[in-house]
Amino acid sequence: MSDTWIEEIHKNEMRFGFRYTEKLFSGQSEFQKVEVVDTPCLGRVLLNDGLFMVSDKDEFAYHDMITHVPLYTHPNPKNVLVIGGGDGGTAREVLRHKSVEKCTMVEIDAMVVDACKEFIPITAQVFSHPKLDLKIDDGVKFVAETNEKFDVIIVDSTDPIGPATPLFGIEFYQNVFKCLSDDGIVVSQGESAFYEPDIQASLLKIKSEVFPMTSLYNFANMTYPGGFWSFTFASKKYHPIKNFDTERVKEDDLKFKYYNSSIHIGAFALPQFMKDRLNPYIKGFEC
Repeated sequence: MSDTWIEEIHKNEMRFGFRYTEKLFSGQSEFQKVEVVDTPCLGRVLLNDGLFMVSDKDEFAYHDMITHVPLYTHPNPKNVLVIGGGDGGTAREVLRHKSVEKCTMVEIDAMVVDACKEFIPITAQVFSHPKLDLKIDDGVKFVAETNEKFDVIIVDSTDPIGPATPLFGIEFYQNVFKCLSDDGIVVSQGESAFYEPDIQASLLKIKSEVFPMTSLYNFANMTYPGGFWSFTFASKKYHPIKNFDTERVKEDDLKFKYYNSSIHIGAFALPQFMKDRLNPYIKGFEC
């Protein structure tokens, strides 16, 4: 057993890390370096190319918010697409919704899926679900070629480096728009308002050029730089507050760890510095 530290270095400007006691997995795929370590503080942690992806301790914050906000905004989501999300946590939360008949998950890196199946069962438990259609494929290629229509698309990507880079481009979101149903919603990992404001603004700008309704919403967790993170929201029809039915959440009684009706509404209340910077790209919202 080791007693060493694993650190994430962000843009060579900041670093933070955690003590780990054992490296459970380390491999180099075609796309990235994949690691799983065991830590006293966070439990098991997945890293891709040295960046913290998911931990036992706080995975629920990210997965609750990327999933339940769009699925409770759409009144009847039946067909859901997850792009990325190789740990399985997003698909796990999608398939807790009784209206969902099918969840297609397109993950480019089989090594991430396999490592999580073996070492991070808290999220990877979903891979045996009968309603999950897992495809090891390129999500950019998939949305460009599919003829299927989805009610909700969730882009659960890493930062715009390596295989995730095209997921932050306008052509990708034009194809996402095309394969959404007429009342479809897309939510994407939206970066840090403090550490990646330019990427955040660029992503929201792209969505605002494609969709009639766009904004961001925020959440907090332990393992991402600064602990304060965002998702971008874009919709063809439904407003995440005006069309949000709190009674549906009560009736489902799904027992969340982070998400609730008040958090759903409050997450869209942006700090003033975000409003000032992003106002030109926010559409269909009071800002």
